[in-house]
Amino acid sequence: MATTPTSSADVVPVRPLLTDQVEDLQRLQKAAQKITSILDLDQLIDNIVNDVARSFGCVEASIYLHDEEHGEMLLAGVHGCSVNHKGHCLKIGKEGMVGYVALTGQMRYAPDVRKDEYYIACEHATLSEVAIPLHVGQRLVGVFTASHTELDAFPRQQLRLLQALCDHVAVAIHNACRFKSERAERETMSREAQEARLMQQALLPKCSPYIPGFVISGLTVPAGAVGGDWYDFIPFPDGRLGLVLADVSGKGTAAALLMSATRGMLRSLAEASCTPGEVLTKLNRLLVEDFPAGKFVTLVYAVLDPPSRTVTFANAGHLHPLFIDGAGAQFLETERGLPLGISCGDYSETSVTLSAGSRLVFYSDGITEAVDEEEQEYGLKRLAEHATGSSASAVSIVDDVRAFSNGTVVRDDATVVFVGVGR
Repeated sequence: MATTPTSSADVVPVRPLLTDQVEDLQRLQKAAQKITSILDLDQLIDNIVNDVARSFGCVEASIYLHDEEHGEMLLAGVHGCSVNHKGHCLKIGKEGMVGYVALTGQMRYAPDVRKDEYYIACEHATLSEVAIPLHVGQRLVGVFTASHTELDAFPRQQLRLLQALCDHVAVAIHNACRFKSERAERETMSREAQEARLMQQALLPKCSPYIPGFVISGLTVPAGAVGGDWYDFIPFPDGRLGLVLADVSGKGTAAALLMSATRGMLRSLAEASCTPGEVLTKLNRLLVEDFPAGKFVTLVYAVLDPPSRTVTFANAGHLHPLFIDGAGAQFLETERGLPLGISCGDYSETSVTLSAGSRLVFYSDGITEAVDEEEQEYGLKRLAEHATGSSASAVSIVDDVRAFSNGTVVRDDATVVFVGVGR
């Protein structure tokens, strides 16, 4: 196929970049790479104003951040100004070139500041100044300014370079502000979680109760800073002992708050010397009225009578207690008992007599549902085998679960109450 010759007039010549243009572009690329790698807001702003001032020979460079709440521009970083310092404020639309740019969203260049109606004098040597808005999308982040001792010191090429640089500056400042805010939130949440953990630990028994002929222990290990599991020992004036193990639905601070409220109500009802079934029936009625929708508590409440060696308990939807005696291991059931907080109903009771060498174990699903590296559960069988051992206790059961998990991430709170009878 024949081709039509192309005349020299049809060819658009490629204009080579001037040496100073190449240097400016390289300088822009280097500056952009540097600022986008800094997440500390104060360090970022100080680097920007100082680097720009050195690179362009400016007498002054500054960055004002947008204070949305007060409708002001707040000086966050400055180089070369002996008048204004960090914290200086300018009203948007009312004060200075910064206020004008913040209002209009447009760059303002004053080749001779003596003739600019918005310029507010700072350094006496300043003769020209440019103010450039810092935007991320439609959001105003701040305003950048640069001043020079020469008239019309910023040619068009440099203004374009500064505008391009300010696009990177805006994004870098926006990211640094988000990082600072999120870090502050994390630190606040961490402090609050630590305080909640201390409060929750204060609600747990300080020591195991001493009752001759019995070995009683309890332990809870939350999956996070705070948890929804708890256990309690409630001594009565007549020598009996209340035993509680409960698991509030959910995790974290919300579960801990519900746990604290439930604990207080349970203790108040238990001290009225009601039977376990009556206590849970009354407690459930209160929780149905007060609990948020979808929240509930599974709970075992038992009363140990040392002289008769009997334990009577009611179960509100919790895992079946493990009972071990000379006949072997069995998991004790009750006839009626929905989780607390779902709907009104009553709770039946089960009684068991503890013979010499027997033991009774209450536990949460963080024990039986703990998994190893192959996702196998600890399970009821392993629990029964370990609890049968002569040295078993609440601590030894939790330690055995930890050894089984072998460093696997804990998914749920793990709690145990152990009652053993001497031989």
